[in-house]
This record gives sequence, structure tokens and C-alpha cells, in this order.
Amino acid sequence: MLIKTNYSVPQSLLSSIPFDSFQTMKTAINRPTGNFFYDPWEIKDEFRDTVFEQLLNTLPKDIGEARVIVLESESCYTKHADIDDRYHLNLHGDEGYLIDLESNTMYHTVNDGNWYLMNAGILHTAASFGEHKRIQLVVRKLLIKNQLADSVAVSITATGENPRYKFDNVLSPWLNRANKNNLISNFQYQDSTVKFNIEKTHLSDLKNKCLDNFTLIEF
Repeated sequence: MLIKTNYSVPQSLLSSIPFDSFQTMKTAINRPTGNFFYDPWEIKDEFRDTVFEQLLNTLPKDIGEARVIVLESESCYTKHADIDDRYHLNLHGDEGYLIDLESNTMYHTVNDGNWYLMNAGILHTAASFGEHKRIQLVVRKLLIKNQLADSVAVSITATGENPRYKFDNVLSPWLNRANKNNLISNFQYQDSTVKFNIEKTHLSDLKNKCLDNFTLIEF
């Protein structure tokens, strides 16, 4: 689930980060230049010419949303998956973990200056067990601009008591794989509804995923 990349930052850069400036759980340090999921993001003015721009410059140029995410000690997230994979750089913390809930494997997130690529299509959580809060710079990989041979447009709305939880656990793993396998394109998200194009040959498979707590419409 978590793979060490060839991208890294010097320890001197990590030691210059003003950790106390992040009081909220998630802080975006860049902004979209076009489509949220497909077009590169650019650094926000308030973070230009700072250590955070230097950190992002160690990654490939075309990246998505970048957020500083703070997880307090004795905290974790609900089980979920994401359509887009993520680059992770650990900035601070002693006992922070990413946990693969499908294989029951824990990955200790250490302050080694390396960027790690996470397969976010695997059901997972993050947890902080240590003395100090866990602070990470998490960057979305852009979705692939797939060219489909014979597609149909669909919208899917999650229902039930906790629609976001259902969506993240049932559909997000499938969507992550479909994006990588060139089966979907033009993905959009608004409120509790997503829209995208899918190869007709895989529409029945998608419908089987949407039997409970989802409304699927072709258009």
C-alpha cells in the first residue's frame, strides 16, 4: 500500500517547518488551476517562497491538492478508500501509522525525508498513538485523462444514514482501480453525487456495486 519513491527532501528543510502555525486539522497550501481532479494545482500566494513551496518542488510538477494534515495523538480516521492515490511526506510525529485494513498491515510513518506513494484504493485508516501529534504533507495524484472507446455517462448518488461512509467503502476502491485501468473519465464530484463516463463493457460490473444504498442513472 505504501511505496518509497525516489523523491526526497533534506532534513535541514524539514527542521525549518513552523509546526505551530497549523492549528486546524487540514490546511490546503495550493489551489486548482482548472479541473479539481485532472489539472495541476499551483501554490497559494501565502505559501509562495516558503519552505512549503520548496517541499512541493521536490515532487513532479503536475500534482493535485496538497494539504498539511494534523492528526492528534489518540486519534484515527474511519475506514475508507480514495479514488486518487496520494504522496505522503511525514513532517512531524513519533508514533503515526498508515494501516492497510485489507491485509491488516501497519506502516510506521517516519521522519526520514522521503516521499511515499500510497495506493489509496485499498481500504485504510491513519492513526496516531504517540506522545506527539502526527503532521503530514499529503498530495493528491492527478487522475488519468483516459480516452474511452465506447462510453456511457452515469451519475451515482449515495443514500442511507451515512452516505459518505458507504461511498468511500464500496465505490472508492472500484473507482481507483477503474481510473488506473483506463475504464473511466471526466470524473466529477458534487455534494453526495458523482458523475463520470465509463466504458460500456464495464457498466454491469458497476451496477452490481450499486445495488444497495446507491442510485445510479445513465444519461
